[in-house]
Amino acid sequence: MTIEEELVSLREENKVLREQLAQRDELIQQQQAALSEQNGLIQRHGEQISRLSEQLKVLRDRLAKDSHNSHLPPSSDRFGRKTKSLRPKSERKSGGQPGHPGSSLQWSSMPDEIIEQRVERCEVCQHDLHRVAACGGERRQVVDVPSPHLVVREYRAEQKQCPHCQHLTRAAFPTGVQAPLQYGANVGATAVYLVEQQLLPLARACEVMSDLLGVQMSEGTVGDLITRCTRQLAPVEQQIKGALTTAEVIHQDESGLYVAGKRHWMHVTCTPTLTHYHVDQSRGQAALEAIGILPQFTGISIHDGWASYFLYDCQHAACLVHLLRELVFLEEAHGAAWAADLKELFLEMKQATDQAREQGKHGLDPLEVADWKTRFLELLDEGDRLHPHALAPPGTRGRCKQSPARNLLDRLRKHQQAVLLFLEDLRVDFDNNLAERDLRMVKVQQKVSGCFRSVAGSEAFARIRGYLSTLRKQGVPLLSALHATLGGHPVLPSL
Repeated sequence: MTIEEELVSLREENKVLREQLAQRDELIQQQQAALSEQNGLIQRHGEQISRLSEQLKVLRDRLAKDSHNSHLPPSSDRFGRKTKSLRPKSERKSGGQPGHPGSSLQWSSMPDEIIEQRVERCEVCQHDLHRVAACGGERRQVVDVPSPHLVVREYRAEQKQCPHCQHLTRAAFPTGVQAPLQYGANVGATAVYLVEQQLLPLARACEVMSDLLGVQMSEGTVGDLITRCTRQLAPVEQQIKGALTTAEVIHQDESGLYVAGKRHWMHVTCTPTLTHYHVDQSRGQAALEAIGILPQFTGISIHDGWASYFLYDCQHAACLVHLLRELVFLEEAHGAAWAADLKELFLEMKQATDQAREQGKHGLDPLEVADWKTRFLELLDEGDRLHPHALAPPGTRGRCKQSPARNLLDRLRKHQQAVLLFLEDLRVDFDNNLAERDLRMVKVQQKVSGCFRSVAGSEAFARIRGYLSTLRKQGVPLLSALHATLGGHPVLPSL
């Protein structure tokens, strides 16, 4: 083979090699592109798995919450779950305890009617016993109410003309007798009582009035009676607010409700003898300013830790039952041993304060309080080690989302004084049950009626209900108080 032929052959081989190299490079590029696409897909799948895992954790946590380990009401408990109460089992037997006054019927020494049951014949031989003197007897009493009977009282006012000056003088009607035909104060008080105290809707209240008393009353008439009662109680409400402002310890809480289909909030401020309600579109500071109690209050406010309460300079005390529920959730759902220990510590603190009250003490020994606080802080330190603050990725703005345990630990440290105030001052209750009990009937009203039709109706309910709750706490009969209120002279509670 000549040199020229060898060169041609080498050129052909070189060309084939270059084509093979080009095909290899193209194949490498295709494989790299496929690997890059697969890596992107794997990354997306990893991110999706992370999101789904986080959603699954949130859903599991939500499913694990019920009334015993969160702020959810018992009515929201799902799937027939039997919750475990935080209250320890009592050693007392169920039923009335020794010394309980009871509420059985009382024998009357002055019965309204006496009906003699005579013996006429012998029940064995049928001998006539009319003329035989009784040798003994037995008494039984039946307590009942008479059948309802409407009393129509007509007032006739004279008119006389003076023969000297010819002036026509008319006799004055009694106070409250204003219309040619109207219901009396007893009927009006009963209607208002059924709506505002027993939480009946207007239509059902009219039905009860008709069935029990024979009074045919319209919903509009009941509404007018409620409006009259609301106007008369305006100064009484101000007096109750003034007394709450100067109280040593108050309880506060708030709960959502609907007015004319829109979300509102019912705020309650109370003591063992006083209650005040306020309906507002705001849950926070705007509502508290409108109420006007906290801006002037200098005592101790017990509440559930809502941030708006801490904006005011009074002393604050946290409801420990709310914290116990959160600790129970962390213990059961996440196995947090420090949360279980802190829960037991709070319950031991409660037992110590209860015993001190029974002994007539005003506070625990300062050394004992210091020991409780030391144990409290040690458990917080343990929680801090197990649940450090989450750090935001580099380059991101804003606060990084923290775990429920981390958020609880931060709140316990920030509001340590409010959490442990019940140890230092035995006037402070362990819980906020007083305010929650006063709010409970508001939730019942919402379940019965759904919502208030108007803002005016909700404000009337708040004012009258606060007045009746105050009187009930002080042992004042409600119907007679409503009777006096509709007559223009409301019964003033003890302030």
